[in-house]
Amino acid sequence: MCGDCVEKEYPNRGNTCLENGSFLLNFTGCAVCSKRDFMLITNKSFKEEDGEEIVTYDHLCKNCHHVVARHEYTFSIMDEFQEYTMLCLLCGKAEDTISILPDDPRQMTLLF
Repeated sequence: MCGDCVEKEYPNRGNTCLENGSFLLNFTGCAVCSKRDFMLITNKSFKEEDGEEIVTYDHLCKNCHHVVARHEYTFSIMDEFQEYTMLCLLCGKAEDTISILPDDPRQMTLLF
């Protein structure tokens, strides 16, 4: 992974979790070949471990195949919620939790 290729390492992306793709706004250009172009996605793997889906892949410079970052995305269901996480030098870090119920219990108001 190369901190010289990104504007900010692991930027906070709030609840934006990417299962695929690249956050090109954070890519300043390849530190090896000095070109700023699209990224290649290689070594993509999908595995399921203890009910958690894990997707990993590498971001590579399109021109010289320099490895810019390693991307990890996870998805799991905990109780009544879907949980997503992302961790990547290029794309950033993010977490999100979404209710699987029609009405989100966290949004319910107490009635007296």
